[in-house]
Amino acid sequence: MNLKDILAISGEPGLFKFIAQGKNAIIVEHLETKKRSSAYGSAKVSSLEDIAIFTDKEDMPLGKVFDLIHEKENGGPAIDSKADTGKLRVWFEGILPEYSKDKVYTSDIKKVAQWYNILHNLNLLIKEEPEVASEEKQAPVAEKKKKKTTPKPKTE
Repeated sequence: MNLKDILAISGEPGLFKFIAQGKNAIIVEHLETKKRSSAYGSAKVSSLEDIAIFTDKEDMPLGKVFDLIHEKENGGPAIDSKADTGKLRVWFEGILPEYSKDKVYTSDIKKVAQWYNILHNLNLLIKEEPEVASEEKQAPVAEKKKKKTTPKPKTE
């Protein structure tokens, strides 16, 4: 999932789309209401692309978690974020069994479910094609080979 321009702002409900960089703030648009506003430097703004979920092995990017939810729910909406705590944990364990039970709080699971449902309702959950594969198909074979150069001797 391409989550680069989708932002979460601490203390603000919902998700936002990055519009422009201002002098002392960034201009954002609420995804659901389409209202534009400014997020100043004092606000904690996080790109969904930079968020990851703790697992027992290594952190998993939120985009990959959304892909797993999309597969498990067969492209449908996720569990309601206001569901019972136990149901949320069981649902999330079904998606990501290796998530760290100590580090991932119920509030984190609620946010993941809520954000997924927002993006699902707005049809913004588009699977990303791997860039490497598409570049390899387009690049001619002659361009892939690099010329070897010998280093110049150092002169003192």
